Amino acid sequence: MTFKILTDSTADLPESWAQENNVQVLGLTVQLDDVTYETVGPNRLTSEVLLERMAAGSKPTTSQINAGQFETFFRQAAEAGEAVLYVAFSSVLSGTYQSGIMARDMILEEYPQAIIEIVDTLAAAGGEGYLVMLAAQARQQGKTLQETKDMILDIGPRLRTFFLVDNLYHLMRGGRLSKTSAVVGSLVNIKPLLWLDPSGKLVPLAKLRGRKKGMKEMIKRATADLNHDTAVVAYSNDSEAAESLRAQLLENEEITEVLILPLGPVISAHVGPNTLAVFTIGKDAR
Repeated sequence: MTFKILTDSTADLPESWAQENNVQVLGLTVQLDDVTYETVGPNRLTSEVLLERMAAGSKPTTSQINAGQFETFFRQAAEAGEAVLYVAFSSVLSGTYQSGIMARDMILEEYPQAIIEIVDTLAAAGGEGYLVMLAAQARQQGKTLQETKDMILDIGPRLRTFFLVDNLYHLMRGGRLSKTSAVVGSLVNIKPLLWLDPSGKLVPLAKLRGRKKGMKEMIKRATADLNHDTAVVAYSNDSEAAESLRAQLLENEEITEVLILPLGPVISAHVGPNTLAVFTIGKDAR
C-alpha cells in the first residue's frame, strides 16, 4: 500500500520538487514588522525579502505549525484510507513535532484504524530536506511506509549538520543560543561554527578567524567519516560561496553528488545573512 509523505517548510525543499514527488509541505509562519507571513503557497515569504528586511533592521520571529493544521491533514488522509508518514522538523528546535503528535493522537481516537507515523528527524534545513528526498525515493522504489520509516530512523542519527554563521546575534535573539554563547559572535572577523549535537541541540563548535578558514574547517568536520556519496549545501543570500563549498566537497573522492538547497525564511530568520551549512551522512551516530 502506498502512503502520503508530509513534512514542514523548514525542510527547505523547492516547491516544484515537492509537487513532482507528491510530498505535502505544511508551513511554519514568520512574523515580520507586525505582519504574519506564510512560508508555503503562492503568497509565501521568500528568504530574499526577509534578509533584505533584516539588513534594514527588522527582527523576525517564527511560529510553529499548530495542531489544528495537522489535524485537518490527518483527518483527510484517515477518511480517504491513506497512510501518512510525517518527516518532522527537530523537536528540540520547535514545538511543531509535538503539535503533530497531539493531532495524530486526536485523529486516532476518531479513526483507530488510521495509520499515521511520525519521525522526529532531530534535523533542520537541507538535512531534514534530504531525509524527505530519501523517503520519497524509497516510496517510489516500492518500499513500505514502515521500511521507509526504519530507513530514516537509521540514517537520521548519522546525519551531520554544520552551520557557519556571520555572527550569533540572530540565534541568541531567537532563543536558540544563550547570551553567553553569543558573545563570541561579536568579535571582529570571528566566524562561529555550530553543529546539531546528538540530542538535536544547536551547539557552538569552533571559532574561526575569517570565512575561508571557517569553510575549510566545516568541510573537514563534515567529511571526517563519510558513509554516503551525497552531501547537501545550504546558504542564505550567498550562492557564490555555496558553489565554492560544492566544488570543494566534490574534490573528496567519496562524494559524487552535492545538492544545494537554499535556506528558507524560517531557518534564515534564526541564522541571519551570509550563513553557510553542510549536511553529510556518517558511519556512526553523531
